[in-house]
Amino acid sequence: MTDVTGVTAETVATDAGDARITWHPARRARLVLAVSHGAGGGIEARDLRALAETLPGHGVSVALVEQPWRVAGKKVAPAPKTLDTGWRGVWPALAGAGLPVISGGRSAGARVACRTAAELGAHAVLALSFPLHPPGRPEKSRAEELLGAGVPTLVVQGGNDPFGRPREFPEGPYRLVEVPYGDHGFAVPKRAETTQEQALETVTGAVAEWIASLG
Repeated sequence: MTDVTGVTAETVATDAGDARITWHPARRARLVLAVSHGAGGGIEARDLRALAETLPGHGVSVALVEQPWRVAGKKVAPAPKTLDTGWRGVWPALAGAGLPVISGGRSAGARVACRTAAELGAHAVLALSFPLHPPGRPEKSRAEELLGAGVPTLVVQGGNDPFGRPREFPEGPYRLVEVPYGDHGFAVPKRAETTQEQALETVTGAVAEWIASLG
């Protein structure tokens, strides 16, 4: 289906069930940013919406991907292996225009992007709120997934993210941008020196600058 803004949605069959891609096209796209949601929400997340509104003006078509479990109306995400299967299934549609595709996601979606980037031939990885560890369990690190992405990677992380604050991340072949005061959803407290609007501008500005640097 298509609406008056040019946004289109398509359903894509995968081995994990039907996924859905909502396209926010650039007028003259030079690449595609494909981003999926986390395990606790959908593509209505504030950062995903902000990227979809901002990046087409920078020549980047944004594809917001809903995993099959979300399309089916389920409330609990499946195992990581099934999430990877769903992402692999939508990739041909994402790469169908022949443009370079940045593989991205928030939280659990960021983990999927990191795990599958090399095999799918992703141009780069965007990891929003990468869940470095479960809250309060730093010993359960998922750093290997991030460090093993194998392509240029940008991590955008809230300063107060209980799933991993910026200072907890190991050194590695990636760029990390902190969103001051932000939690796992980049929400900032009302008393913070940074407003919610400024926090989202940090996200979109960092992503736009990084994409421009990829060449």
